[in-house]
Amino acid sequence: MTDIAFYFKPVHGMDPPVAPNTVYKRLGEVITIYSDVSHFPSLAGLDIAIIGVDDDRNSVNNKGCGMAADAVRDYLYRLYPGNYTIKIADLGNIERGNEPEDTFFALSAVIEKLQESGIIPLIIGGGQELTYAVYKAYKNRDQIINIAAIDNMFDLGETERQLNSRSYLSHIILHKPNFLFNYTNIGYQTYLVDQGAIDLMRDLFFDVYRLGVARSNMTEIEPLVRNADMLTFDISAIRQTDAPGNGNATPNGFYGEEACQITRYAGMSDKLTCIGFYEMNPAFDRNGQTAHLLAQMIWYFIDGFYHRQHDHPANDAEGFIRYNVQLINHEEGIVFYKSKKTDRWWMEVKCAENIREKYRRHYLVPCSYNDYQTSCDNEIPDRWWQAYQKLM
Repeated sequence: MTDIAFYFKPVHGMDPPVAPNTVYKRLGEVITIYSDVSHFPSLAGLDIAIIGVDDDRNSVNNKGCGMAADAVRDYLYRLYPGNYTIKIADLGNIERGNEPEDTFFALSAVIEKLQESGIIPLIIGGGQELTYAVYKAYKNRDQIINIAAIDNMFDLGETERQLNSRSYLSHIILHKPNFLFNYTNIGYQTYLVDQGAIDLMRDLFFDVYRLGVARSNMTEIEPLVRNADMLTFDISAIRQTDAPGNGNATPNGFYGEEACQITRYAGMSDKLTCIGFYEMNPAFDRNGQTAHLLAQMIWYFIDGFYHRQHDHPANDAEGFIRYNVQLINHEEGIVFYKSKKTDRWWMEVKCAENIREKYRRHYLVPCSYNDYQTSCDNEIPDRWWQAYQKLM
C-alpha cells in the first residue's frame, strides 16, 4: 500500500453502472476505484488520479461543497470514454483533518507524491482555498509556475484574515519563498471586483480577462490555459441557470458548453500538471444539474488529455515553422513558432542570458494567430509585453 493511502477514505455506496453493451464499458467500469479499504489502487502506470476533498470549513457562503465529489461521481461513472485506453484511478476522498490546516497538509502531500510519479491530480470538492494547498505542493519541484483561475472574482480578500475561499490568492502572492511566475484570471465580472484589485493585477503584470472578453472569442482562451501549470475552476464562474449548485451562483457567467471547452483546452495542454474543481455544492443543486455538468467537464478534460500532441518549440525544432517579425522601433523583432502538427502558436520573449535557465519554461509564451497578426501590423502583442515585464 502506498504511503499516501492513509490520507484517504474509500468510495462507499456507489456501484459503478454496468453498460448494457459489454463491448463498450462506461468510465465507472474502466477507472480503478478505491472502494475496499484493504485495496488502495496502485499508482504504477497511472495518467490521472481523481481526488475528492470533503472539507468546506473555509468556503465562504457555501457550506456543503465538501460533498461534491460523491455527487459528481454518480454522473461521471455513467459516461462512456472516448477511443483511448484509460489509465485513471479514483483514490477516494481525503479525510477531513481536525483543523483545515491538516486537510491542506494532506492534500499538498498527496499532490506532491502524485506529481513525483508523473500523475496528474484531478481534485473535486471543497472550497477554492484548497488551491493554496495545491500551490504549496510545487515548492519542492524547483520550478516557477503559472496558475490559471476560472473565476468571477480574484479572491484577494484581506491578507490579515484567515485563509478562505475569498482570500487564497493573497496568501499565494505573499508566500515565501514565492515561486509564482504568472497568475491568469479568466472570466472575472467587473461589478464583483473593486477597482483596487484590478489595479493590483495590472501592477503585478498578471493576465486578467473579463467575462465578456473571454466569451467573445473562446479560441483566444486556449493559449492562456496552455500556459498554466495548474488550473483552478470555481463553479461560480458558470451562470446560475447552467450550474445552480453553488451558494454564490450569479445570473451571469460561462455557459456549460464553454466550461467544457475550457477544460478540454486544459486537458490538451502538455504543461498542465494539476486541475481542481471547487465550490460545487449539492445542497443548492437542482436535479443533479451541476453535478452532471461538472462530470461532463471532467470528461472533456480526460478526452483532451488523451489527445495531447506533445509539441513544444524547445523540444522539437523540426516540428515548427519559425517566423521572425520585424517591428519599427523594436530592433530585435519577435520570433513566432507555429506547430506543423497542431497549428498552435508560441512567441519568444527576450530574456537575459543570466536568467534564461531559471525562466526556461516561461520565455516561450503560448499565443494565437491573432498575436502574430498584431505584430505584423507593427504592434507588440499584450501577451508579449506582460511576459517581458516579468522577465526584465
